[in-house]
Amino acid sequence: MAKKKKKVILVQPTGYNWIPEQRDITRKVNVMVPVGLCSIASFLEAKNIETIILDGYAKPMELKEWVKIILDEKPDFLGISTTTSSFLEGVQLASAVKKVAPEIRNVFGGVHVSAIKEKCIADFPVIDFAVVGEGEETLFEIIERDGKDIEDVEGIVYRGKDSNDIKFTGIRKKTLNLDSLPFPAYDKLDGFPESYRLPIFSYSAEPATNVISSRGCPYACSYCDRSVFGRSFRWNSGEYVHSLMSWLKKRWGIKHITFYDDIFTANRKRVESLCKILIDHPLDMTFYCAVRANHLDEELLRMLKQAGCWQISFGVESGDPNIVQMHRKESDLDEIKEKVFMIKKLGMRVKGLFIIGFPGDTEETIRRTIDYACSVPFDEINVSKFTPFLGAPVYRNIHQFGKFEENWEKLNLLNFVFIPEGLTREKLEELYREFILRFYNRPSVMFNYMKLMLSSPCHIKRIVQGLPEFSKYLFSLKGLNRQEEKS
Repeated sequence: MAKKKKKVILVQPTGYNWIPEQRDITRKVNVMVPVGLCSIASFLEAKNIETIILDGYAKPMELKEWVKIILDEKPDFLGISTTTSSFLEGVQLASAVKKVAPEIRNVFGGVHVSAIKEKCIADFPVIDFAVVGEGEETLFEIIERDGKDIEDVEGIVYRGKDSNDIKFTGIRKKTLNLDSLPFPAYDKLDGFPESYRLPIFSYSAEPATNVISSRGCPYACSYCDRSVFGRSFRWNSGEYVHSLMSWLKKRWGIKHITFYDDIFTANRKRVESLCKILIDHPLDMTFYCAVRANHLDEELLRMLKQAGCWQISFGVESGDPNIVQMHRKESDLDEIKEKVFMIKKLGMRVKGLFIIGFPGDTEETIRRTIDYACSVPFDEINVSKFTPFLGAPVYRNIHQFGKFEENWEKLNLLNFVFIPEGLTREKLEELYREFILRFYNRPSVMFNYMKLMLSSPCHIKRIVQGLPEFSKYLFSLKGLNRQEEKS
């Protein structure tokens, strides 16, 4: 008699990007593919395990709807991948399923779980297993063994003989060869690619999607949580990435790729290899990647441009040299400015990524950051609100530098949960709005957006569809500024 095929449902909770007393417009701006879950799904499918992906961010549902689908499918395991802000929502789902179907074991994974490890099981009895680090092989071994006799499975936290017997088997020693993995299971996503939209203005044509072509980062910025991959850096070869892009183009007609790697250019040889293959065997696709200035020179930038690179982003974070030195070592603001001018000269778009509210930030350092952002010819910027994630180095002594409200639901880069010494939340919000308005209320920036919309009219449709939400958000920024001027 044939052995029953096991089934797992992989879930990404809705994870609303919650800002108290404000509308959540993030889904209008950005719904990206959960590539990590897709990679796990394809790995398990190759091992003859049936998988279903439920992406609550792309398709939000009420809790009772989630539970009904899960009960109807009768999986052996429920895999829940969460961020810090969506973790408690994942716990709520696991509790609701456990209440009516205790035989369905759950496995939690993701960066938050990897950061808190044993605390995950100790503080939340509903959780059966937690995967620390890379998920593919670890989850497979848990499922293959039916959750039993798992003492030698590396990378898990589980409950032993009683509720107080919490065991962590240690980080998995041997990591995967990324080129050995099957392509992520984009086909498991409901409505792909139409249901997924990259950040507005960050692509040249539709349909577009995101890809992860490396794992980890060799740097140690104070604010980055490296709990999953540590400081290791592994990558797919140029040949693998080209094959993946070609597959996405042939199967779904994808015209643009956003590489959602921490640092796309950390290994120059593989970037050069990919560029050469794309130049010799063009796919008529564009792409967008994140880089560090010290990885770039004119030769590599010309290769990227010729290969189809359409936009590049820099993690600048702060425009104050002292803050940069504290939190983002091996970064040079003058070098970034020089490389941005070089990229613009070659005809590519550039995005600057900034954070305000760092430990050590003052009104003066934040204004230097605003001045810096406006002095460099970025086409657009993203400004995040500093968030001390639990696995980041800065979290360990964060209370020495100011006040920290550790509300996990608000740890999403959209709330000032940390207030540096000498500042207030009101002042930080004021500076945040000033940053956005000063940068975008300039003729050069508006002109660049007009050019983009003429060359890529797909963005006009998105603006029209989201106009009510976008308008309310913009008016809230300007309206609040006017109130501050009166006061």
